[in-house]
Amino acid sequence: MEAVFSYIIGLGAAVMMPIIFTILGVCIGIKFSKALKSGLYVGVGFVGLSIITALLVDTMSPALGKVVEIYDLKLQVFDMGWPAAASVAYNTLVGSFIIPVCLGVNLVLLLTGCTRTVNIDLWNYWHFAFIGAVVYFMTDSIAWGFFAAIICYILTLVMADMTAKRFQKFYPGMDGISIPQPFCQGFMPFAIVINKALDYVPGINKVNIDSEGMKKKFGLFGEPLFLGVLIGIIIGCLACKDGKELVDNIPTTLQIGIKMGAVMELIPRITSLFIEGLKPIAEATKELIAKKFGEDKELYIGMSPALVIGHPTTLVVSLLLIPVTLVLAVVLPGNQFLPLASLAGMFYVFVMVLPYTNGNVLRSFIVGLVVMAIGLYFVTWMAGDFTSAAHSVAQVHPDDKTVQVPAGFSAGALDFASSPLSTLIYACMKYLNYIGAAILTILTAGVLAWNRVAINKKTTKN
Repeated sequence: MEAVFSYIIGLGAAVMMPIIFTILGVCIGIKFSKALKSGLYVGVGFVGLSIITALLVDTMSPALGKVVEIYDLKLQVFDMGWPAAASVAYNTLVGSFIIPVCLGVNLVLLLTGCTRTVNIDLWNYWHFAFIGAVVYFMTDSIAWGFFAAIICYILTLVMADMTAKRFQKFYPGMDGISIPQPFCQGFMPFAIVINKALDYVPGINKVNIDSEGMKKKFGLFGEPLFLGVLIGIIIGCLACKDGKELVDNIPTTLQIGIKMGAVMELIPRITSLFIEGLKPIAEATKELIAKKFGEDKELYIGMSPALVIGHPTTLVVSLLLIPVTLVLAVVLPGNQFLPLASLAGMFYVFVMVLPYTNGNVLRSFIVGLVVMAIGLYFVTWMAGDFTSAAHSVAQVHPDDKTVQVPAGFSAGALDFASSPLSTLIYACMKYLNYIGAAILTILTAGVLAWNRVAINKKTTKN
């Protein structure tokens, strides 16, 4: 079983998702050729996104590495990045069986009317496996590891249901889609609370400028393309020790700027492929459900947040937060985590923030600033147990360089360890033991019951 699921996971999202979409399309009555085309569009989208992400990392890493060296910004928690976190998650007993276990849970919740979301974003199941793996190594209990993963999965499904309509209303072309990814959903409560609090802050509550407003107000200077070039050039300049090196490195600095601009411009174009591939599946699913179960029945297809990270506000705010997060990592007292490899995941912070800030650039930036400041502490806090998990996986898979922790460092990753949802589960299991497990069980049962009542009430109303 472990070998089978390791093989499936090893295919990667670019191969897994076309297969899943093709099978799903045929099952809901779409012609094979059309279903295959939809799946291939989604697969191509993932390939394009991975290329753009690699370009971002390859462009930033050398320059940021020099900045760290010049200003002696080294901290004790080494940024492993999401590939290492995913590798640690999937190369454990929890990760090996996370797909069938979570699919089984999803099926039970659908049959009992406790969720509307069918989570087919199988690649991102590593997020559930990650918290399960950390708890597994922390408690030395496979049962507690699966408990943590399942609790995270259920809470994420409920949050995906809660936010689906708001998500679909804000992002065009996303009818019938929800986002059951815990990293994104974990920031949603912060967006709601902070956005509401900003309504009472004089001055800020009057500012209502989105990405289109920035373009109108600042012209070229408000374009994600230009901001990418500008931030890239600034990073390139900071990577120079003195004026002479600055002059010598003008070509390199300009190349960094152009590549960062390319990332900002190409991401929206790549993500449009997801929408093109998704549309036939979403429409056919809606028609099938209406035909079989009536107009009052509604299900959501749980998809990757990669679908919508090309939103202009996400690009602008993520770009601005990259240097700000580096500064926060250095100046915040007690923080030991310096994000470098994880910065490419900054785009995913805002997927479920924008629907609640209505794409307001200033409000989204403030939400991002708060959650990143808190997230740095979360990563530092979890570093010890994440390191233990990484060391254990490295012993079993010595050839996997992504899980090797440098000597003298602890391991961390901004991509999921900074999520409030994972931290809540981690804190309950680490410090409250059985009491924490009881609290999580009661909380999960409560939100499931609430969600079931909400679904039934909406169905009855319709």
